[in-house]
Amino acid sequence: MAHIGLAVGTSHAPQLSTPPEEWGQRAVADRRNSALAFRGGDYTFEQLSALREAAFADECDVDLQRARHTACRAAIDELGRVVRASGVDVLVVVSSDHKEVFGDELLPPFAVYWGETVRHEPFTQEALDAMPPGLAIAEVANVPEVSTVRRCHQELALHLIRETSTAGFDPGASRALPAGKYGDHGIPHGWGFVLQQVLGGTADIPVVPVFVNTFWEPNPPGAARCHDFGTALGAAIATFPDDLSVGVVASGGLSHFVIDEDLDRRFLDALLDGDGTYLRSLPADLLRSGSSEMRNWIVVGAAAAGTGLRPRVVDYVPCYRSEAGTGCAMGFVAWQEAA
Repeated sequence: MAHIGLAVGTSHAPQLSTPPEEWGQRAVADRRNSALAFRGGDYTFEQLSALREAAFADECDVDLQRARHTACRAAIDELGRVVRASGVDVLVVVSSDHKEVFGDELLPPFAVYWGETVRHEPFTQEALDAMPPGLAIAEVANVPEVSTVRRCHQELALHLIRETSTAGFDPGASRALPAGKYGDHGIPHGWGFVLQQVLGGTADIPVVPVFVNTFWEPNPPGAARCHDFGTALGAAIATFPDDLSVGVVASGGLSHFVIDEDLDRRFLDALLDGDGTYLRSLPADLLRSGSSEMRNWIVVGAAAAGTGLRPRVVDYVPCYRSEAGTGCAMGFVAWQEAA
């Protein structure tokens, strides 16, 4: 029978692959954002800056930003080493689609891709030119230089669809990804980050892409529903008949586009302690905007519960980019077998 041999959580924000000297490009977008989500409210940049008393100017010192960027890159490298050392046979990667693949025609709360392979496409120059400030410089790091086909594990994916359906979730099932925002039928950046940056662009470990609608109304699943889905996902993996070691990966988060260190640290403590009560209780008004991607971590944390794997925080790095406290808090966690 299969078993979960590793779980990983990683941020995938653009700042991770942007030189710190260029982080201000994303701050330009922050200043234009009229609905910066923070602790249940929506604020203009000026309102948020006043609320937080512009207390984060010192956090935007470029030398401090460089040090934090270096720490993040070291954590990504460490996660790559952890994945390689674990010897897992397949990675079930749980992430959120930014309407790059699924759109208003059909927006499943949960979906599993079950094709034998999946396309991973570079961006056209036209697509890069159309991206908001500060994204093009980063997104090229999440795609290969040439059109690439990634191996998937179709049998495991089908098993996960069937077993989580039996458990009452009825996930969407995609054998061929829609053309999506870029017209390429390719896997988007939440999964591309894992393939390109954590795994170094190699295709030697097959993947099963699992989609969670973290961002988009009207049907993002609540925290308790995500936790239950993660439990069902873990149980499904454990009943797959082949002898596989499966890695489960959460891609996205932590708090952004407004950093909330108190939220992040309480969330990480809950993951370390296996505190499902707290994880299930997170209200929808906190899981909005980029912070909504914490749903992916709730799924993976629940899947890893009861496996005997021990979680550790590889690093937590709040990467501020404006005096109002906008930016992205980067988290890196590994659930591993006890030494």
